[in-house]
Amino acid sequence: MTLQTVWISAFSPAGATEKVVRAIGEALAKELDLPLRERPFTKPGDRAQEACFGPSDLAVIGSPTYAGRMPNKIAPDFRARFRGDGALAVPVVTYGNRAWENSLAELCALLGENGFQITGAGAFAARHAFTDNLAGGRPDWDDLAEARAFAGKVAEKIRRGDSTVPAVPGDPGAPYYVPKDAGGQPAKFLKAKPRTALSKCCGCGVCARTCPMGAIDPADVSQVPGLCIKCQSCVRRCTRHAKYFDDPAFLSHVAMLEANFREPKVNEIFL
Repeated sequence: MTLQTVWISAFSPAGATEKVVRAIGEALAKELDLPLRERPFTKPGDRAQEACFGPSDLAVIGSPTYAGRMPNKIAPDFRARFRGDGALAVPVVTYGNRAWENSLAELCALLGENGFQITGAGAFAARHAFTDNLAGGRPDWDDLAEARAFAGKVAEKIRRGDSTVPAVPGDPGAPYYVPKDAGGQPAKFLKAKPRTALSKCCGCGVCARTCPMGAIDPADVSQVPGLCIKCQSCVRRCTRHAKYFDDPAFLSHVAMLEANFREPKVNEIFL
């Protein structure tokens, strides 16, 4: 069946993954002269319904990398909600300048198992959620130009009728990376949650509205009764800079990352 629609969908708490996915989707829609539609997937309500596609659809689907894989609390939503039924898919992951390791292989495998035909895949460097000192400002103009060029190659592959499945390195079932502290020991901060500087907070509630886990109490945003996945959405989106993390193990891990992974990483694509 002839393609009729390009779709974009991403879990993107801090916004970088969505930016890359959108650049690719917009370029594909232009290259193939197709309409572009979006299926949000970041907020809890977005992930409550199935995202069903078919043979006339091309879907660009993105996830950030958490500890070398897809976010462990969100991957089940990808598995439960996305249905391909023969749709073409372009899986995309972003990573914070350390390593994407197995996240792209995991996303490719998950979508393949759910009925998508993988036609291209990519891993793009993006500002680390924890710190601006790792890939700060990325994806930048050059990264997005690479994303659009990648889309052009995918479009050409589709026009040729090439159904080759990209060979993406990685192990979808590999263990998650174990975070290290500044001394090289395992850093345990699973229970860390954001704090609120009440002198700065205006009570606007943007942190609660944008939390992808619905973890922040909208009636009292200084309280986080729900599960926190350390995505930093609340920190990044607070216009008053009132949200922050002060967990010692978390801060030690950030220091380790900043000391060892500052060299800019390259984007990688697979066709």
